[in-house]
Amino acid sequence: MAEIIQNHPELSKKTAGLQAQGKKVVLADGCFDLLTVGHVRFLRAAKALGDVLVLALNDDASVKRVRGAGRPLLPLEDRLGVLCAFEMIDFLTVLPGDSAESLLQALKPDLYARRPPAQLPAPGAFGGKVVNVPEGSDHTAEKLIAEILRKYGTVKKVRS
Repeated sequence: MAEIIQNHPELSKKTAGLQAQGKKVVLADGCFDLLTVGHVRFLRAAKALGDVLVLALNDDASVKRVRGAGRPLLPLEDRLGVLCAFEMIDFLTVLPGDSAESLLQALKPDLYARRPPAQLPAPGAFGGKVVNVPEGSDHTAEKLIAEILRKYGTVKKVRS
């Protein structure tokens, strides 16, 4: 079960300690507001790149800016609650802005895993390597939402 650490200096101390033990730390980030098989494939591939996977979730305001009105579908606390059960994630944290640059500077991970097409930081900007992880890129939340709307149209009433 992943440990949720929202305090970035505390998380940085933990990951630095693991790196001092020779562990390779991988950082991944994203919205993860409607989980798909693509997310699972991406997270498994990101974890396979190193020993420790840190996943930074965009906060709700950031998801709304990045994905548009009506998003996130699940609020941050729910996304944290679901993702902490994923065995491949070691640490979960929150990304308060639209960019991971400050977190990259704080954590200094060995690798920064991104799904293409992603805007990437300048090479070496944080001391580590940026890796494009294409696994799962063909299964996105946007495609799933579009398919649901195509099949079911506007949902008038939700059954419980």
